[in-house]
Amino acid sequence: MNPSLNLSRTDFLPVDDHAGCLAARAWLTGAVPGPAVVAIRADGVYDISQHAPTMASLLERDDAVQVVRGAPGEHVGSLQQLLAATAAGPSSAAAHLLAPCDLQVVKAAGVTFASSLLERVIEERAGGDLRKAEAIRSEVEKAIGTDLRAIEPGSPGAQELKSLLVRQGMWSQYLEVGIGPDAEVFTKVPVLSSVGTGAEIGIHPESAWNNPEPEVVLAVDSRGRIRGATLGNDVNLRDFEGRSALLLSKAKDNNASCAIGPFIRLLDDTFTLDDLRREDIELVVEGADGFVLRGASTMREISRDPLDLVQQTIGANHQYPDGFMLFLGTLFAPVQDRDAPGRGFTHHVGDVVTIRSDRLGTLRNRVNTSDRIAPWNFGVRALFASLAARGLVNGAL
Repeated sequence: MNPSLNLSRTDFLPVDDHAGCLAARAWLTGAVPGPAVVAIRADGVYDISQHAPTMASLLERDDAVQVVRGAPGEHVGSLQQLLAATAAGPSSAAAHLLAPCDLQVVKAAGVTFASSLLERVIEERAGGDLRKAEAIRSEVEKAIGTDLRAIEPGSPGAQELKSLLVRQGMWSQYLEVGIGPDAEVFTKVPVLSSVGTGAEIGIHPESAWNNPEPEVVLAVDSRGRIRGATLGNDVNLRDFEGRSALLLSKAKDNNASCAIGPFIRLLDDTFTLDDLRREDIELVVEGADGFVLRGASTMREISRDPLDLVQQTIGANHQYPDGFMLFLGTLFAPVQDRDAPGRGFTHHVGDVVTIRSDRLGTLRNRVNTSDRIAPWNFGVRALFASLAARGLVNGAL
């Protein structure tokens, strides 16, 4: 029996309830249905799309916090009503939550934590074969023989370790981006393809070794300012990427392979960048087979500061006129056996994945294969057609 995909107000919200500034997106079902930017407030959910037709436009506003906290808007309903409709799935005829980003490019930083760095090296040396991973893990840990958390990327110490590993024949492209000067930053999925809390997330039907990646996701505007943060699941196919790094796109970008949500918490006096740097993320995977996997990641152990990752993404060499969402990577790399001793972890269809943090609420999704999930068919043209039909196409987009 599949575990319940419960979406309750209690675990959706941060521990400080409505003290923070919470912006989201919802599909509204009025005379002209379509996505809207909404504010989550103590007395309900409000459509504020008259002030910001898109989330990208909201985050460009210097007064975004004031708009979310108090700008007048139409009352959509209670938070619990939206959560109930969201849990009911795509067939719901009521207003329901979406991924909180829209026109922003979705970027991801990889290999930003020491333990996940080692797992990427293991994938590479195993050639994507799950059965070889356990033996290679011991080999790699013995060869590296150091706590990579103490290594500052790009430092003289990192260069010294690189030279040692090259001599031992253990150097890897993942170590290059893990402890070298340049971060790995790649495009995760197309604009508007991310799914939100309550939606199904997709794994490729040919993948036999895959896992969730619980991460903090930054919301960054076109000027490179971090405006807020949310949670994300950078669904990963370890066998595809392990066969070849050139398969990264196929490993990362599939139908519903990117979950972001449940809302964007804007930076303000209740939630600062320093708070973000201390955020802990919990993960629970519950399977219909009774299997339960628990894990955690903490921003305290990230090897590159969020500001550094933003600066390596946007600048004189690369601009994002609609802003971007940036996954910051994960400490979590599951090795717990599921199907047989020595086989490690992989998803089963029907798994419920819960990602939770005190300040960013809960992102919860059920796993399915990408070919069985409803196709993605609402892109940029559909968004602009919807906004035009609701009289929201203006210079504030």
